[in-house]
Amino acid sequence: MVMTIPNVLSAYNAASKAGQGASAASSQGASFMDSLKGFMNDAAESVRTSENLAAQSTVGKADLQEVILAVSNAEIMMQTITTIRDKVITAYQEILRTAI
Repeated sequence: MVMTIPNVLSAYNAASKAGQGASAASSQGASFMDSLKGFMNDAAESVRTSENLAAQSTVGKADLQEVILAVSNAEIMMQTITTIRDKVITAYQEILRTAI
């Protein structure tokens, strides 16, 4: 399951708009968390695949084009994870600065 940024943002918006009741917010929050977990699992699998292909290419068992494609895919996934992490940290810091 590959999550795109628009899918993640729409899940976040749906979770934030569902603040009408505790049960609605918790069910939306669980769905968003499941989406993030799925994305993280996909990213980890992408990194493992690129490492395996790189190892196979050293002994001549993998095509160089496949290796480059897998490494590029893993790099994009890691950049996306870093961006999501930065946004979550920024949101958390903003919440801490909010006066009650």
